[in-house]
Amino acid sequence: MAGVGSAVRRLYLAVYNWVVFCGWAQVLYYAVVALRETGHEAVYAAVERPLQFAQTAAIMEILHGLVGLVRSPVSATLPQIGSRLFLTWGVLWSFPETQTHIFVTSLVISWSITEIIRYSFFGMKEAFGSAPSWLLWLSTFMLLYPTGISSEVGLIYTALPYMKTSEKYCFRMPNTWNFSYDYYYTSVLALLIYIPGSPHMYKYMLSQRRKALSKAKTA
Repeated sequence: MAGVGSAVRRLYLAVYNWVVFCGWAQVLYYAVVALRETGHEAVYAAVERPLQFAQTAAIMEILHGLVGLVRSPVSATLPQIGSRLFLTWGVLWSFPETQTHIFVTSLVISWSITEIIRYSFFGMKEAFGSAPSWLLWLSTFMLLYPTGISSEVGLIYTALPYMKTSEKYCFRMPNTWNFSYDYYYTSVLALLIYIPGSPHMYKYMLSQRRKALSKAKTA
């Protein structure tokens, strides 16, 4: 039974990784086509649906860690996925004024290239028991993580004036629940968290990459 359970786990994770890989491959393809044919203003409209699908599907990775399907610590997975979901739904989808900004192009290209490599690596590992070592060396996060983070910060900052004037997702008193909430200040707080959070996550990812490369050498 243990062998059957392991096989089902690997099959599920292989299918999951390859499905999300296809989503990010679409994002990159549509982004490049839109950039070449129309310009950066058209990138978001071209990638919106596959971007929302691929990024929202990452919620499953939190569940995978919680139930023990993967070894990734939820403490590392949650903030990264949470910040990306905030950008995808809480900024880009919620405030269309940001959708034509040049930061959208750098964001989706940084995200998609990184994730195409990552999901293909884990997809091969689950499907075949191992993945080619060159995929580890191909990891581009050392360059694309800073560009992605910079784009995230830039887009949140760009959205702040629209958040403040629209008062979207805000609750004003008096109300039935006697509760007040301001989405604008939540977003400002998110920006402040990027200051200590980004270097910490970058160092963590570097250490994980070194561990993976070390294992690949000794295998």
